[in-house]
Amino acid sequence: MDSVRSSQAGPAGRPGRAGPYHPHRSSFMKREHTPSYENRDDPRIILVLQGGGSLGAYHLGVYEALAEKSLHPHWVSGISIGAFTAAVLAGNRPERRVERLKEFWREISWPGDWGSSLPVQWRKVANMASHATSLLFGQPNFFAPRWVSPLLSTSGSADELSFYTTHPMRSTLRRLVDFEYINSHATRLSLGAARLRDGELVFFDNARDQIGPEHVLASGSLPPAFPPTRINGELYWDGGCVSNTPLNAILEDPPDRHTLIFMIDLFDKSGPEPRSMDDVNWRAKSIQYASRTSHHIAQMAREHNMSQRLERERGGAHFSGGARPPRRDIVHLVYKRGADQTGDSDAEFSRWSIEERRQAGYRDMKRVLELAPWKRAPSNDMAPASFSSSGEQAQESDMLVHTADSESQEITSHLHL
Repeated sequence: MDSVRSSQAGPAGRPGRAGPYHPHRSSFMKREHTPSYENRDDPRIILVLQGGGSLGAYHLGVYEALAEKSLHPHWVSGISIGAFTAAVLAGNRPERRVERLKEFWREISWPGDWGSSLPVQWRKVANMASHATSLLFGQPNFFAPRWVSPLLSTSGSADELSFYTTHPMRSTLRRLVDFEYINSHATRLSLGAARLRDGELVFFDNARDQIGPEHVLASGSLPPAFPPTRINGELYWDGGCVSNTPLNAILEDPPDRHTLIFMIDLFDKSGPEPRSMDDVNWRAKSIQYASRTSHHIAQMAREHNMSQRLERERGGAHFSGGARPPRRDIVHLVYKRGADQTGDSDAEFSRWSIEERRQAGYRDMKRVLELAPWKRAPSNDMAPASFSSSGEQAQESDMLVHTADSESQEITSHLHL
């Protein structure tokens, strides 16, 4: 793991969305007693899930570790495979979520775990064969190939302009996700999708939208493999076409209480120089789809500091009344692929690879929860901090805290993992 970070920011301006928004702060905010700023043992939990195809099994392991500590999210935001995970979580009661997520990954992966016993190099060959099988025959309960190539299509219908159909996934979602439960607002759900008409990133949110399978599919409609999804006359593609990290949904409507955000990324923007064309494929993909976490945190900091300056100049409540802004801690966890993975690992669904990613997510989140750096983060009213991590043995003694003054944009706790 690379580093574990925490972000503290005050109220941002009014939420801005690429689509109609009704700023009612929703029933999600009104139901709960708001604890004091110092009460870090009772934060509002938010889970932010990046897209990344079959790498999303990492999300399963992460959530298993969170569930063991009863850290069930109040709000889940996802894009692409992260949207599928988010829908399964928000569409089931907490006691059933791990079971349902495991069932989801069992259904969409090829059965058999014989590849796990192979040496690394042979396992890599087996993974390549698994990927080739998906390309040729699709993936059970997820997508199926069109037997007439879209390159030969003459209809011009958007529904036919893809190499695969996602009808199997629609059925899978209906089996494993209780959409009535999602729309009961027990857990807030935000799903990012790219609107074809203008290229805007739009979030479907059960705080204002009636969520159905089509909204989940829209977030994962990655071209040219999958067709766009039409909702209310508009066509949508995978949200990763615009931004692969759905933190924007949180920034646009930040809770007004202490918040602990777990941001789970599947692509790492950092990596070694490529030594093969397979490495080139993976590095290009990682750079393209990796989150711009530092940019998002800096944005949160700028909005926070500007808000505080305005309040100070006006002699507002934050300064005259002694009230403090709500704290926001961001835990950023990044998946590190194993030596047996290939440049197309995000489209490789073998049962052994799915299990390997699940175990990695569980192991990494367990380490983060043992350290719980947000509980010891410096208390500073102005500067945000963040905790980031990307996968190996954590040593608590490695934590170095750099405190910034009230005008700075960031406090960073570096934790080498």
